[in-house]
Formats: sequence, C-alpha cells, structure tokens
Amino acid sequence: MAIIVTFDLPGAGQEFYDAVIERVTDGRGFTKFADLPNTGLVSHAAGPVDGGFRVTEVWESAEALETHAKTFGPILADLGHADVQPTIIPAHNVVVR
Repeated sequence: MAIIVTFDLPGAGQEFYDAVIERVTDGRGFTKFADLPNTGLVSHAAGPVDGGFRVTEVWESAEALETHAKTFGPILADLGHADVQPTIIPAHNVVVR
C-alpha cells in the first residue's frame, strides 16, 4: 500500500535540503525521476514553510521507505536533524502524470 510521508525540518532551509539531496544522490542531485535509482519513491516535493523546510513524498510501500531510510536517516543525523520523525499516513489515492 502506498504511503504519504511528510518531513518537517524546523530551522532548516534550502541549503540544508540541498546538502541532504547532494549526499543522498552521491553528488548527482536530481530534477526528475530518471535521475534516481528505482527505490520505490513515487513523488517528492519540498519547499520552505514558516520556521523551516518541508518535504512531502509518496512511497510505494512502508517497506520501500524503511529501506531508503537506511540511507537518508544517518545523513539527516550527521547534518543535525537526528530527531526528525516523519508523519506517515496511508495513501487513499495517488495520481501521477
């Protein structure tokens, strides 16, 4: 079952987000899904919110997220956001182009 995951990063900004993406992608960055290996990520959006930065993703399954978390979890911790606890809800509907 697909899930919706929201990460709120208090005090973070675009520089922090860009640093995470740089490390998660081994310096390749990404602007389209063709740039990423097939990890089960369905969609990804990120932007500033009052007091921080928010990332919202849709994953094919909780297992796919858990597998990928082994990569980005330590990166978040290393960059000072070890305490980030995402909000995860089941997706009722996912529409992609």
